[in-house]
Amino acid sequence: MEKELWACAEANGHSRNRNYKAEFASCRLEAVPLEFGDYHPLKPIMVTESKTKKVSRKGSTSSTSSSSSSSVVDPLSSVLDGTDPLSMFAASADPATLAAAMDNSRKKRDRDDNSIVGSDFEPWASKRGEILARYTTTEKLSINLFMGSEKGKAGTATSAMSEKVRTRLEELDDFEEGSQKELLNLTQQDYVNRIEELNQSLKDAWASDQKVKALKIVIQCSKLLSDTSVIQFYPSKFVLITDILDTFGKLVYERIFSMCVDNRSVLPDHFSPENVNDTAKETCLNWFFKIASIRELIPRFYVEASILKCNKFLSKTGISECLPRLTCMVRGIGDPLVSVYARAYLCRVGMEVAPHLKESLNKNFFDFLLTFKQIHGDTVQNQLVLQGVELPSYLPLYSPAMDWVFQCVSYHAPEALLTEMMERCKKLGNNALLLNSVMSAFRAEFIAARSMDFIGMIKECDESGFPKHLLFRSLGLNLALADPPESDRLQILNEAWKVITKLKNPQDYINCAEVWVEYTCKHFTKREVNTILADVIKHMTPDRAFEDSYPQLQSIIKKVIAHFHDFSVLFSVEKFLPFLDMFQKESVRVEVCKCIMEVFIKHQQEPTKDPVILNALLHVCKTMHDSVNALTLEDEKRMLAYLINGFIKMVSFGRDFEQQLSFYVEARSMFCNLEPVLVQLIHSVNRLAMETRKVMKGNHSRKTAAFVRACVAYCFITIPSLAGIFTRLNLYLHSGQVALANQCLSQADAFFKAAISLVPEVPKMINIDGKMRPSESFLLEFLCNFFSTLLIVPDHPEHGVLFLVRELLNVIQDYTWEENSDEKIRIYTCVLHLLSAMSQETYLYHVDKVDSNDSLYGGDSKFLAENNKLCETVMAQILEHLKTLAKDEALKRQSSLGLSFFNSILAHGDLRNNRLNQLSVNLWHLAQRHGCVDTRTMVKTLEYIKKQSKQPDMGHLTELALRLPLQTRT
Repeated sequence: MEKELWACAEANGHSRNRNYKAEFASCRLEAVPLEFGDYHPLKPIMVTESKTKKVSRKGSTSSTSSSSSSSVVDPLSSVLDGTDPLSMFAASADPATLAAAMDNSRKKRDRDDNSIVGSDFEPWASKRGEILARYTTTEKLSINLFMGSEKGKAGTATSAMSEKVRTRLEELDDFEEGSQKELLNLTQQDYVNRIEELNQSLKDAWASDQKVKALKIVIQCSKLLSDTSVIQFYPSKFVLITDILDTFGKLVYERIFSMCVDNRSVLPDHFSPENVNDTAKETCLNWFFKIASIRELIPRFYVEASILKCNKFLSKTGISECLPRLTCMVRGIGDPLVSVYARAYLCRVGMEVAPHLKESLNKNFFDFLLTFKQIHGDTVQNQLVLQGVELPSYLPLYSPAMDWVFQCVSYHAPEALLTEMMERCKKLGNNALLLNSVMSAFRAEFIAARSMDFIGMIKECDESGFPKHLLFRSLGLNLALADPPESDRLQILNEAWKVITKLKNPQDYINCAEVWVEYTCKHFTKREVNTILADVIKHMTPDRAFEDSYPQLQSIIKKVIAHFHDFSVLFSVEKFLPFLDMFQKESVRVEVCKCIMEVFIKHQQEPTKDPVILNALLHVCKTMHDSVNALTLEDEKRMLAYLINGFIKMVSFGRDFEQQLSFYVEARSMFCNLEPVLVQLIHSVNRLAMETRKVMKGNHSRKTAAFVRACVAYCFITIPSLAGIFTRLNLYLHSGQVALANQCLSQADAFFKAAISLVPEVPKMINIDGKMRPSESFLLEFLCNFFSTLLIVPDHPEHGVLFLVRELLNVIQDYTWEENSDEKIRIYTCVLHLLSAMSQETYLYHVDKVDSNDSLYGGDSKFLAENNKLCETVMAQILEHLKTLAKDEALKRQSSLGLSFFNSILAHGDLRNNRLNQLSVNLWHLAQRHGCVDTRTMVKTLEYIKKQSKQPDMGHLTELALRLPLQTRT
């Protein structure tokens, strides 16, 4: 058999004649009339359920019963009756395990249910990081730790309950009277680390059942909040210490909650004190009694506030009774800064557990107003002098606490409350700090509606300690979110800008200007925006002040382009481009340019040829392109190329094709370092060439032909500058196709020759998304596409028959393929398909106004003879490769390739030729010889042959089918 196979290698490469139209018709789907009736593809499926019952396995008869259901059966409905695997698992689970799971679920739900405030309420967690970053210090800090003698640690054996209680009380007394340990000269980071260690010590003590030790840690940490020796750090200290308090409150609550669960019951989601057992209540009371025994006010207040939620276990009115009492306790704190942060913490826990109790929140606020005058008292002033802190630096320390109190008070509050607060602020002399907190807390709509009232109050404010420009900034933030009355808009801008433009400090100026730019863009024209930009340039240019304010300047640009989507209007703003010139730092300048291009790509709906837009955006894109260097990351290059390509796609000069090509020539010179941009330009020029031919339709044919040749030359010159080898190959092919479609035959040949000469340079491995992968599969894909094009490429009269095919075959033959690769043979198989198509009297497809070889040769016998010689050569190469695979480790590959070659002969060869017929039979046997091929595939192939034998002029396949046995396996 093997000798016969190789003997057939000399078989003539006869291709069968194809009737493409008939083949197309036979491949069409057959139209079958369908009576819809009640059927509809979107109608629910009707499932019939059949039940069969066997009477006896031994008996010779059996009875069956079946029932049909016309109801719709939902495949997901089974989960509702508990028959799904998870439900059955849960039903068989251990009751104790189930109870624990329910306990955890209840705790989670209870915690979630207490978050009654909506998503429109900004949580404390979002403010935490900002406070820690803003309020820092370089001074040395200290921590006073009152460490007891560690008597009575957990694990000490006690014989009676009274001894245990006495021991606990002694531990607390020992804590109160224990030795003092002071950690001095701590840096800020050391201080933060020490507080974090205490937080972890609290968790460790609790986990090891050392509850008294845990309480000691919380008390000593709370005492730190009475220390204002480094006053600038106090807000950050408050954040760190309250984190520990939050941890303690959570541990106590979960401990008591866990005591409410027994083997018979679990607390409901919204439990009442009646659902709580006596043991849990007693433990809860014990905690409150312990806290009540703390002698100092500040730790007693903070620790009780941290477990405020635990009042739910004792009484329905426990929280509502405790909040007013704790509010009154704060009145005993003399330092106004310590006092306001205590109120802030009380408001925080109050909002978490009972946000509906507005009276307590309001009481905290109004109490604060009554004591606010203490800020200007002798005690505070002396403290500031002692620490060397000026009033303008001191007053902002109140902002986090005041803003939080105001936020809690103003949450879902009526406008009447804002009116009342404004009146109270007026009575206090329009204190700037209070006014700023009011504008920061209340809804922007309320503030915007009273903009002129607030401006009047700002004018009357005392600037000492809190400058007016910060108030105008807060007002501007509100007006960016809500619109003031239309009649007041211009006056508001004038009043605000009178103050802002007089600011001498560039940082103060730009912080305010940044906010008010958005208001100006929203409500005014380009004239007012241009005035604002000019004023910013005037203030920020001297002494290169802009170098310290790039974030604010970037923000201004983003706000301007966010409101001016019409770039013809944007670039007509006289000061816009000079404003861009202030971005001298390259990285910042590039980021700004990226923002501009992103907005352009997103909002530019129609192509443009506006010279103002083109010149400005070319400058912007050039800035991005010139930032690319050897260290630029690939992701960054891709992003820049994407933005530049987005711009290129939106440029259109209509039917002024020469101007369009000139733009592409200029773009190529400007963006030569970004390969994806060059690729986009080549595709754009190819489209331009096709569009030109389509539009002109013979008019000015010489001029059109010259223009198309110019486009083709553009591509031919640009492609070699690209680095990616497959990018070059595909572009050579694509550009050659465009040249061919435009009847530029010599140019098309040049592209195809360039592609052929490039194939030997294809490396074995190529980089794909940062990973090295074999290139052969990509080469196979390219060559298959190339073969499809070569079918319609006419032969050059001076280069002989099929000269491009011959050149390509020589390159394929000389290419160094992988040792265990079959890609070369797959390529040769595709060549056979091409040669078969070339031997047809009429080709499958053509290019308009281009005579392919079927027209040039007209079935000439010499042409067909040359074609057949090439077929024989290629077939010999394929069979020779199959011969080399006759080894144990390669038998599967041999079977697969043999069957593939058989299918190619079946599809394209003339099997009436005896030697070709015999070769196909030999390949069939080769594919099955070693049992490596799928039997189902062989069966389906044979069925196809039998089916095709019934077609006209295909009767010879009947005899072939008889000669193709199926291998049987035992």
